[in-house]
Amino acid sequence: MQYIYPAIFKANSDGTYTITFPDLPGCISEGKNLSNALHMAQQALMQWIVYLESKNEQVPGATDIHCIEAPASGFVNFVSADI
Repeated sequence: MQYIYPAIFKANSDGTYTITFPDLPGCISEGKNLSNALHMAQQALMQWIVYLESKNEQVPGATDIHCIEAPASGFVNFVSADI
């Protein structure tokens, strides 16, 4: 099954990125650069969904990306995971 969620990518002063998923509280990752951050976001999303499913918890729906405010030093982008 494919899951697609909006993620917030916040650029840090050292060139790294912090990634959060508004619909998945606690699902946070970081990347050394933008390319790595996109990869790490996908990995974090996959692991989070697998964890929820293993605990028989409901996987929440995704928020409309247009309802999420991007940080001044970052952006919002979709991340997908095929489980």
